[in-house]
Amino acid sequence: MPSARARPVLVAVVAALLLVACHATPRPLPEPAPVRPQWQSVDLALPAGAAGRPVLRDVARCAGRWYVVGGLVDPAGETRPAAWSSSDGVTWSPIPVRAQTFYGRQHVLFAVACRDDGMAALGAKTGGVHGNPRTGTWVWRPGGPLREIPGAFELFGGPRAVSASRLAAGPAGWLVAGARADGAAVWSSPDAEGFVLREGVAELAGDGRGRTAAYDVAAVGPGWLVVGSLLPPGGTSRTPLSWFSADGRVWRRVALPMPAGTSGAAERVVPADGGPVAVGPVGDRFAVWRGCDDCGSPSAGSAGAALGWRRVGGFGSAGPGVSSVDALAASGGRLVAVTGDGAQRRLWMSRDGGASWLPVITPVAVPDGGDAALTVAVRDDGLLVVADDGKTSRAWWGALSAVDR
Repeated sequence: MPSARARPVLVAVVAALLLVACHATPRPLPEPAPVRPQWQSVDLALPAGAAGRPVLRDVARCAGRWYVVGGLVDPAGETRPAAWSSSDGVTWSPIPVRAQTFYGRQHVLFAVACRDDGMAALGAKTGGVHGNPRTGTWVWRPGGPLREIPGAFELFGGPRAVSASRLAAGPAGWLVAGARADGAAVWSSPDAEGFVLREGVAELAGDGRGRTAAYDVAAVGPGWLVVGSLLPPGGTSRTPLSWFSADGRVWRRVALPMPAGTSGAAERVVPADGGPVAVGPVGDRFAVWRGCDDCGSPSAGSAGAALGWRRVGGFGSAGPGVSSVDALAASGGRLVAVTGDGAQRRLWMSRDGGASWLPVITPVAVPDGGDAALTVAVRDDGLLVVADDGKTSRAWWGALSAVDR
């Protein structure tokens, strides 16, 4: 036993060692193992008489059918619209295309939505004196061709044009989300056979609180949920926003929660089990929000109840001004997202409704920028990925193991 005189010294030494141990750099936690789907290249046959290489841009799944849209580009760089469908995600057939206008014959289809009675798409081709996108809509019914729907030039273009970003289908019809000169705007249609522009709408458009922009839309019950951002007057930091409308005409606005002093936007939204989920860059990460009754700021929900948002997770690395969420898909409790960080596009999966995320190994590396693209649709047993690295565009089916489902 140490002497009484030595005991204080021994206690001091032990205390010092414990203090050092408490302040020592902790060992990093092991990185979670990425999801590794069993990737299988999907053959998208060219339409009869067509030439060129596919340029694939978007994918959707509904009512047991898959759709891929994009275009074909020939050696001279000329483009034409193209689309394919499949009942299983593996065996595909081209959909006949019927264009009606000069620019429509050159469209590349960049956004697709579907429901049980058909599919619709947005297409664009840069042209005209100012080199602006000449945007238009397309519609397909089972047994027929994918038809261009001619519209007035200023429906999507003209001096007030900014963007037409995404398209959604729901029980009430079809809705396009985008922006015009005075901020967020939508285009609505009961059947995708012709859209009506709604711009300058109270709460949806910009006002004294700042300039708004809409990036994505989802059908929620009988109504519509749009997500985007607000840039205050003279400010540089964006605030993520959402809007709900029961009819596409009257909108209510609500801000999504984020830490003070950060900048962010809600860039994608999907209906999911447990409520809609939105994802977007906030600060140096990608934030995940879930819509919920009676939480946060009130807005009109699908059943008329209060709908707010709570932040449920975050993942990845987002760089200011360069990061983006390029796709978001849901199946059951699983979410799959595509993000860009300014250098590379990446694929992520959540199996718990957005609280935690795992990286997904993609079939090919896809840069973030240029003519590259990466997007995804999901089913319980696998993923359908469209990947374009700027040189080659391919579709892939990724079967999920039992542990990843």
